[in-house]
Formats: sequence, C-alpha cells, structure tokens
Amino acid sequence: MATNNQDETPSKPSAAGERILVVDDDAIIASSLSEFLKLEGYDAVSASCIADAIAELERKPAAVVITDINMPKGDGFELLRTMRQRFPEVVPIVVTGYGTIESAVEAIKMGAYDYLTKPIVDDEIRLVVQRAVGQQALLRENRTLKQQLGMRFSLESIIGNDYRMQRVFELVETVADTRTTVLISGESGTGKSLVARTIHQISNRRAKPFISVSCGAIPETLLESELFGHVKGSFTGANADKPGKFKAADGGTLFLDEINSASSAFQVKLLRVLQEKQFEAVGSNKTETVDVRVILAANVDLKKEVEAGRFRQDLYYRINVVNIPMPSLAERLSDIPRLSDHFLKKCRAEVGKEVLGFTPEALAVMQRYHWPGNVRELENAIERAVVLTKGRFISPDDLPSSLLESPPAGAAGRREDVWSPMPLKLAIEEPEKRIILAALKANQWNRQVTAQQLEINRTTLYKKMKRYGLEFETAGATG
Repeated sequence: MATNNQDETPSKPSAAGERILVVDDDAIIASSLSEFLKLEGYDAVSASCIADAIAELERKPAAVVITDINMPKGDGFELLRTMRQRFPEVVPIVVTGYGTIESAVEAIKMGAYDYLTKPIVDDEIRLVVQRAVGQQALLRENRTLKQQLGMRFSLESIIGNDYRMQRVFELVETVADTRTTVLISGESGTGKSLVARTIHQISNRRAKPFISVSCGAIPETLLESELFGHVKGSFTGANADKPGKFKAADGGTLFLDEINSASSAFQVKLLRVLQEKQFEAVGSNKTETVDVRVILAANVDLKKEVEAGRFRQDLYYRINVVNIPMPSLAERLSDIPRLSDHFLKKCRAEVGKEVLGFTPEALAVMQRYHWPGNVRELENAIERAVVLTKGRFISPDDLPSSLLESPPAGAAGRREDVWSPMPLKLAIEEPEKRIILAALKANQWNRQVTAQQLEINRTTLYKKMKRYGLEFETAGATG
C-alpha cells in the first residue's frame, strides 16, 4: 500500500528557529550537516576551526554547538573548555570519526550533552539536536528564575528612605562579600530574614545554598541533630545517617534565626563551629570541616540577655562582629507610603483585582498606627484591604479596625516625665512632623506660605516633607 510521504516526515522541533553552530574542518561535512539542520527548521551556521567558532559565538549566541574533536587548529576539547567558561548556556554535542570510550567519557565530563561517531545518521542527529535544544531551553529558564530570585533578594527589594534603613543598606553592601559573621537584631516582622537572604544573594556565595533555620521552632533536643546531623542509631528514631544544615550549606550561607532561643549547651557547640568551622554529627567521632558563612538574628537585646545570664558572653562577642539593627516600622513611619505601594502591587497581582492605590485618609491612618507587628503586619493589612475593598482606591474602611481604634504611634502611655534614651535628632522628629503637617493643612498645602510661616526656606521645607513622607498629599498643592 502506498504511503503518504508527508505522513512519514518527522515533525519539526518545537524549538525550530533556534541557532545551531556546526564546527568541523571538513567543509563538506560542515556544509551538509548545516543544510540538513536548515531543512529541519533551525538557523544553522558553520565554522571550520575553534577560533572561528568562538568568534561566531561572540557575534551571536547559539543554542547548540555541534563540534568535531580532531581538527588541525585546536581540538573540540579546547572549545568545550572555552564554552564552559564563557558560554555556559550553550549546549555542546561532540561528533568524531575516531571515537573511543575514553574520549567519550572526557567529553561528557567537560559538559558535552551527547557524543556521536561518524558517519552521522540523520535520525540520530535529529533526535539528539531536538533534545539538546530542549536542554538549552531549561538552562535559559533556570537563568531567568535565578535572575528573578536575584531581583527579589537584591538591595532594591529592601524598601526604605529613612536614614536608619539607609544605614542598613550600607552595612549590607559592606559585609556581603566578606566571611564575617553577621548579627541582625530587631523586633519580629522587621525584615531580618529578607536582609539575610539579600546579603547572600549579592555576595560571592550566591551560587551556593542559602539554608535558613528557625532555632525557636525546633525543640531543643533536636536542634543539634538538625544543624550538625546524626548517624544511624545515635538516638531513638535515628534509622539512617542524616547530614545536618551546616553540611547542606557548605560553600554557602546558613541563617540562624531566633538564636536567642538556643540552649546554653548548644551555644557552646555553636561557638566552636564559628571559630573552627568544624563539628561532629550526633553519635559520630568523625570531625567534619565546612566552609559556611553564618548569619544570625535575634528578636531580643542579646546584650541584656548576657547580663541576665541567659546567653553566653563568649558567644555574644563572637557573633556580634557586625551588628545590623533593623528599625521597627513605628520608627520609620515615613517609609509607609513606599512600603504600602510595594505590597499593593504584589497583592494586586496575586488577587487579580485592579486596585490603583490608597486614599490620603487611608495613608494618614496607617502613618498614625504604632504597628506592633511591624512590616509583616503592614503587608497583612494591605492584603486584607485588597481582598475586601470594592473600590479602586483603599480607604480607611478597608483597613483592619485595630488601625482605626489604636492611639497614634508613640502616644500610648506617653508622659512628659518618662524618657526612653534616644538621640535628640530622633526625639524631635515626630513633633516636627506634626507641626509641618498641621501648617501645610492650614495653608491648603501651599508650600510657599507654609515656609514663610515656619520661617524656613521652601527648599528646607520640601526636604523635610520628603523625609517625613508628606509629599504624597501634594498632588494638588500650590507654591
């Protein structure tokens, strides 16, 4: 029975149009293979030597390189080495007329996707190229995901104009590429975990693991095993060897959150690891050595914990090399407009509602609240508002009732004779902000008149407005 030739033709690859570079000193083979690939729908080009191949890759990237091994002007292994260093996303396929097991193994070790021998069979090269193009697509997707991860945990992901946050940015940039142990201190919800991830992501360890452990969430009896690992039979339930988090983070970063909750016995062992980079798994006499950068976080004042005898002094001085203090949200209320916009965009995409922004009244409510849950509480409040609002702008009615009922930030329990130690510059910020806001409102946000009444120049007024986050209400302002 006659068969329709069209039905016998193999389907074109889904990645048709991808660029393929053929490298062979035999002009006939290079030309015929290139023509075959063009008929398959690829953008195929050829090069006769290693230098021409590298120049072609520099001119325009390729998805796949098909290279001969034995060539007069440099062999295919040289090209594989160069590709691994300079073009890691290009998938190489090795083709040779003198195939040996040893050369095949060497090629695969150097990153070759596959190893074929001449003469080249059409069906074989067709299938291998299709699979290699698919592999290259996975590599490209992986790169995109890593870029997205880098953006998520880059310095730009930490939002804040307040001078305290600017200091955080400076410290993060300064310590990122060092091996120095970092202690991040601050109340729960201030973003300590985000800062730790950002330090890792912008450091030279970014390609290695970032392992996070919440010491407060793990029972004291299991914390040592979780971090250092254990061997089979070391305790009831230890049915197999298990590597710990220190081993898993080798070459990368280990983040120990809520380190203040660790027992005194564990603190002794942690001190040794930080000093010597060595430890033994539970039940083992074998000493393990690791290269791990340790970042720790505490939600209490560790110095006071040391004074109270609840935290070891020697460990405190060992981990308190660089301290990054995270300010509470109540200490940087001027950052609320930017933070709110950031969380709104995030929630809007997740919920799928077209919420455009906040009314001035809603922002004013949020800037008067004391935020005991800090940035995490703000994010949750905005997510709730996005879900519940029926309008295009979030109003005070969309916010949690606790924000409307709470006294202004810093007002609760205030007495003139009660003093919490702080710099004078910080102490006068809130009164100054209230005075400027009251003057602006009284003058319908006319900055020229307000500056005259306050007896300051308009540039100074504008800088203070920007510092205190008052510029968002100036859309219809004059002067």
